[in-house]
Amino acid sequence: MTPSLLMAVEYGGYVSLVKLGVFLGLFLLWPLFVGWAHRDAKAVATNVPVWIGVTLGAGAVGVLLWFVIPIYVAGLLAYALVLGGVALVYVRHRNGRVLDFDRLLTIDHIKSLVSKSSKLEAMENFMFITARNNEVPTPEPRTPTFFGYRTAYDIVTDALWRRASTVSFTPKGDTYEVIYHIDGTPTRQPSLPRDQTEYLIHFLKEVGGLDSKEKRKPQKGKFRSRQEKLSTDWEVVTAGSTAGEQVRLSPITKEHAMRIAELGLAPDHVEQMEKFRGLEQGLFLVTGPKKSGVTTTMYALIRNHDAFLNNINTIEKQPSGTLLNVTQAVYTLTDTGTTTYARRLQGMVRMGANILGIGECEDAETAKIASAAAKDGRLVYVVLEADSILQALGKWLKMVEDRKLVAETLLGISNQRLLRMLCATCKQGYAPNKELLKKFNLPAEKAKVLYRPGKEVFDKRGKPSTCNTCQGTGFVGRTGVFEAIILNDELRKAIRTVKQLPELGMQFRRAKMLYLQEQALRKTIAGTTAINEMLRVLASGKKQESPAPQ
Repeated sequence: MTPSLLMAVEYGGYVSLVKLGVFLGLFLLWPLFVGWAHRDAKAVATNVPVWIGVTLGAGAVGVLLWFVIPIYVAGLLAYALVLGGVALVYVRHRNGRVLDFDRLLTIDHIKSLVSKSSKLEAMENFMFITARNNEVPTPEPRTPTFFGYRTAYDIVTDALWRRASTVSFTPKGDTYEVIYHIDGTPTRQPSLPRDQTEYLIHFLKEVGGLDSKEKRKPQKGKFRSRQEKLSTDWEVVTAGSTAGEQVRLSPITKEHAMRIAELGLAPDHVEQMEKFRGLEQGLFLVTGPKKSGVTTTMYALIRNHDAFLNNINTIEKQPSGTLLNVTQAVYTLTDTGTTTYARRLQGMVRMGANILGIGECEDAETAKIASAAAKDGRLVYVVLEADSILQALGKWLKMVEDRKLVAETLLGISNQRLLRMLCATCKQGYAPNKELLKKFNLPAEKAKVLYRPGKEVFDKRGKPSTCNTCQGTGFVGRTGVFEAIILNDELRKAIRTVKQLPELGMQFRRAKMLYLQEQALRKTIAGTTAINEMLRVLASGKKQESPAPQ
């Protein structure tokens, strides 16, 4: 009997434990999927009963097919196709109702699953702090506040990593264009859906202390972000337009605390300008196109003086920073109805300031008051928009209308641009060809090696990766490039007597003044910047540059 029983056991089993295990495992996915779909359908505010019915029905059909189809593997595939197909249809439906970062099975979602723990840890170590110095806790998921919070977190952390000085959001149809300004260069980023950006704007207004209901009038606010030990102050500016609200987000940096030696001037010019601290009167013109760093240069010149021993006053329309122990007057639109820029300056002169900084000189009255103050025992720094030293001198002579006064008071003129500096980590050296050397009149013995952006670094195995120092831009930071002239008695005489600007230019050249291109070539030979960057900057003085694709 025993052998017969053993044979019965051996040949009488009709169920494979492996197949049964696979069936039970996949079968249990069905109620789990139904439960998740129920919760998710509620969260995304879609038709819950319909989708629960669809998922239940799909599972039942799949199980039935698995039993009916005689081939086990074919039945399994039928079950998987039915249930998986319904799941994909639902995911596509719900993705159309949520914001980008809440969508499932996208490339970004799959990447986030791989780095989910590090992402959550990073968010836990991050904090928004409002204009009233209150910490903002992480909002409840899938709420309007959370959508704004999450988008703001992504933008702020990415902007900090990429070293963006400004992030602008401009409405365009159903999206918002996003542009980062990195080292002074506009760089286009992926657009954001309009509804997602509106959540972001609402959140930024809340943390910045602005009126979230005001969508037309310009508003300006501040908040702070803290990521581990890094604390960053931010300025948020909103303004209405016919297409929708425009937003500008900027980290508040300390770049305006620079000294004269840090501006990028040639060593002889640094020495000459630092000697201004011993002067009691005179006028120096700081010139350049808009956004060329002229305000930073004026601040550095003012910072060269002892603010405790001098009464220093500045007047500006939009101050770029704070000067310690300096009275900084701001001329705003509200002042236009009661006074003028020149009259505000005249009032500062009468109050006894012995050092003056004029952030914008756009009219003859201001120029004449500044020149008169320089003659009357005051040291004056004036910012003037111009593309070259010669153009600046021509404008100044025309505004002051007194060659003798200009010659008597003018200490010198600088004209500048800002060049991006090559990344020291990934810049690449190359031997320039003869045509390039000839084009820029470069001696071969002085330019054996020039440098260009590398953008990539290589590990020990030779595998390329994005440079973490410059984030793939090839540049880190900016430096000034200057043409400058400090007047001597011979040049003052030339200003009084010579009527033609080209002749004055020849006099400046005889005094060993180097043009902007010559000074920029020096920085190129030194490996500070690249030839293409020099050409870009010198060509963009008269035209606005278009955003570059990222």
